[in-house]
Amino acid sequence: MTRAPSPDPAPTDALPRLPDWLRRPPAETLEEAGFSAGVALALLHQVQGRSEVPLALWRARLALQAAAQTARHAGRPEREVAIRDALCLMRPGDAPGPAGEIGLAWLRAVERPVSAETLARALPQLEDGRAAPRPGGPIQQAADAIEAALAGAPRDHRTALILGDAALARALGWTHLVPILGLGLARRDLGAGGGDLRLACHRAVLKAAGPALQLAAELTRRAVRLQAVAPRLRAKGAGRAVDLVRSRDAIAPAMLTGLMSDRAARRFCDRLVELGAGRELTGRETFRLYGL
Repeated sequence: MTRAPSPDPAPTDALPRLPDWLRRPPAETLEEAGFSAGVALALLHQVQGRSEVPLALWRARLALQAAAQTARHAGRPEREVAIRDALCLMRPGDAPGPAGEIGLAWLRAVERPVSAETLARALPQLEDGRAAPRPGGPIQQAADAIEAALAGAPRDHRTALILGDAALARALGWTHLVPILGLGLARRDLGAGGGDLRLACHRAVLKAAGPALQLAAELTRRAVRLQAVAPRLRAKGAGRAVDLVRSRDAIAPAMLTGLMSDRAARRFCDRLVELGAGRELTGRETFRLYGL
């Protein structure tokens, strides 16, 4: 009796994940940390070459997490929920507030290809976002960029971390900044310098890579579901609305200007939830936000 062929694996089955042998206590030496971080960076590089991964959304979600981490560095109480609200519910001309400014900087840093212009848009106080090439490997270049930024502004962790992740992306040949050091470095790490900071950066890459890879797999599953139900969303302008949901951390119905009316936008968002292709992210009855 012949056995029926096995079904094709789900797209996320083949996405790389951090091996179990890397989930161990932090490396004590720079050499050991460098090897582990190299493996982690190679896996992150693979994810960015996969067409099924919603990369813009992945970077935006990581940027929100990095913004919350940076807010903690500054001693601020706002977490991801409050920063998301500040960014999504802000009206034209409104100021986003201190935590919202942090979130806006990270979001602007990831949403366009990494360049001097992108960094200047994210960090308007920069005189020049091009930064001269530095010697050494990618993580050493990132650590040097962080150390140089903190030498001029010791309390400006936001700028230092964004410039560090930008240096890392450039050295690795990534098109966009991915918030890795912004997620993995603790406040105390930024008080170090030289070899201690480089070791902290290697450890930070390994610390951030596992959750980032897991998030990529989770968002890919949700994006596949969204693609499957998209033909059932027949509202005029639904295609553009689906693209926004697939690329942004969160949307308010008011952002779906391509739909016929505010009521149509709310119905579209509720329909996504009904079909299991989206989530309402706030738990509120009003000022709701939706996303994958």
